[in-house]
Amino acid sequence: MNIARRSVLGTAMAAGLASLVGGSAWGQAKPGTRKIVLGQSVPLTGAASEIGLAFAAGAKLYVDAFNARKVSPGYSLELRQLDDGYAPAKATANAKKLLADGADLLFGFVGTASSDAGAAVAAQENALFFAPFAASDALRDASHANVFHVRPSMADEAFKMVRHCATLGQGRIAVLAEDDAMGRAGLAAVTQALAEQKLPPLVGSAFVPVNSDKVDAAVAALAKVQPQAIIQVSLFNSTAAFIRKMRKTGYAGSFLNFSVVGIDPLFTALGKEIGGVVVSQVVPSPRSSATPIVKEYLAAIDTSDQTPSYESLEGYIAAKTLAEAVRRAGKPYDKASLQKAMTSMTDYDVGGFRINLRAGVRDSVRAIDLVTITPDGKIVR
Repeated sequence: MNIARRSVLGTAMAAGLASLVGGSAWGQAKPGTRKIVLGQSVPLTGAASEIGLAFAAGAKLYVDAFNARKVSPGYSLELRQLDDGYAPAKATANAKKLLADGADLLFGFVGTASSDAGAAVAAQENALFFAPFAASDALRDASHANVFHVRPSMADEAFKMVRHCATLGQGRIAVLAEDDAMGRAGLAAVTQALAEQKLPPLVGSAFVPVNSDKVDAAVAALAKVQPQAIIQVSLFNSTAAFIRKMRKTGYAGSFLNFSVVGIDPLFTALGKEIGGVVVSQVVPSPRSSATPIVKEYLAAIDTSDQTPSYESLEGYIAAKTLAEAVRRAGKPYDKASLQKAMTSMTDYDVGGFRINLRAGVRDSVRAIDLVTITPDGKIVR
């Protein structure tokens, strides 16, 4: 299976999502149906726009397919998407606007800081906060009873990567992290994973600016400590720049990445130099049609201008899981019944892939794949 060389989204889809930024009129529910409004703040522009556009488009793909069904369940879904440019202050403003304008819940915020910001607004407004992408593990604490996660925690991903390094005899591990909430959360997750597995502490760590190629100081610092493996908590531009420059120092060890890197944009940034790089993935391969949810997703993709991607599939899965929670909430629909339904979904089979919405920081229900990418873009498990 090969990664598309470019175009996480078709031009028309990206333009369609971006048009929502200006606050165009929302869609209308079918006559006689209850409309459930999902309010999403997502980076359609800015540092993480490739990831945000794909995730947002995948969610919209499911919502459109759901509303187009011939047999109506008695309610429709409406996805209101606003651009936050990967800026938490803007995510806060968007969250407040979405709820003030009638959103039934907040859905699919992208980025650790933006998710933290959205969750804070949801707590203040007594609203549900569903399926954040790359939220901090702090939001998984039992005190956040209104927050529900579709993806595993950063601690889960860190645990899998650290165990992989240990299996290969790589005891000298370093971390390269972006200097933001996501990077700090990832560094903490790796440190915790090492302690849990009774492995030696990190030999070093370094921070770089968000999604920037200014990585020289970090390369110099980590080259000195001679790690056998470097776990990266960074978006694709920082990741690609660091890998290139680190290899030029003669480093021949492993590079492992959290799923938030964005595997498609990373391949675009690195090209053939991506060979051997390991990326954690929290959903099935978007080209594995033997998995029922992926088969369904690909059938929906065929009627759109999108290209399959991990981030788009995750958005699709998140939206489908939300629709199932609404179904289980029953009639009459209200926040309390929806929250109760979500709380009970601890082993939901979305289609050959299980989800635990009430996961703690450790979650054994869902599998995390570590994949390696060949120079020609082939994904190997």
